[in-house]
Amino acid sequence: MNEEQTTDYAIKLDIFEGPLDLLLYLIKKNEIDIYNIPIALITQQYLDYLNIIKSLNLDLAGEYLVMASTLIHIKSRLLLPAPEEPSEEELEDDPRAELVRQLLEYQAFKDAAAQLGQRPLLERDVFKRAAALPEDMHKTNADEDELVEVSIFELIEAFHQLVSRLDKKELLEIDLEKLSLTDIINDVMERLTREKNLTFEELLGEKRDRRRIVYTFLALLELIRLKMIKAYQTAAFGVIRIFPAVES
Repeated sequence: MNEEQTTDYAIKLDIFEGPLDLLLYLIKKNEIDIYNIPIALITQQYLDYLNIIKSLNLDLAGEYLVMASTLIHIKSRLLLPAPEEPSEEELEDDPRAELVRQLLEYQAFKDAAAQLGQRPLLERDVFKRAAALPEDMHKTNADEDELVEVSIFELIEAFHQLVSRLDKKELLEIDLEKLSLTDIINDVMERLTREKNLTFEELLGEKRDRRRIVYTFLALLELIRLKMIKAYQTAAFGVIRIFPAVES
């Protein structure tokens, strides 16, 4: 099997946020002013994420492609030469304005939902950290960073960075190891039960071939969908650690 093809097993996940979530993630990652979005940069990064998702054979919702078309349309409008004597209406017409309005409105509803969602969860679904992270051991309780649950996009970013560090050369070796998603899922859960929390790289161990990495990533996505594990990080774009959703 060609390692560039992950598997012929298509996975449909309901843990993907929408295209606006991806745009907000990219704006946050690049520390961009939401009122002055560099469309060329964001469009390219957005399309890069879609390519990664497609390469994993994950089912991609149609609204992601609609947003891709919208970004390309905005980008093309911004590339058009400005009129020599623009009217007042043309001066005020920013092709990005409607997108910015949607993002701000969506972020407002998202923040409100998060605040409301915390209230009934305080007594019935609190996830406690099972073990202190090494980098937190020297911190006092006053300045200790809180663990924040990551989105699917942070996981994709971590996966992409790991794959990009692999040797690009094709190795002419016959891999006799037969992998199945079920076996990887069981292995992940067994190790998490034993170790309490692990990074993605720790889950891979010494085996860093592309196929193993892809299967492990798909296993994590499936376990998150089943609400059996949670992914957290101590700071924005920091090291991501995987925890069992329920402490043993």
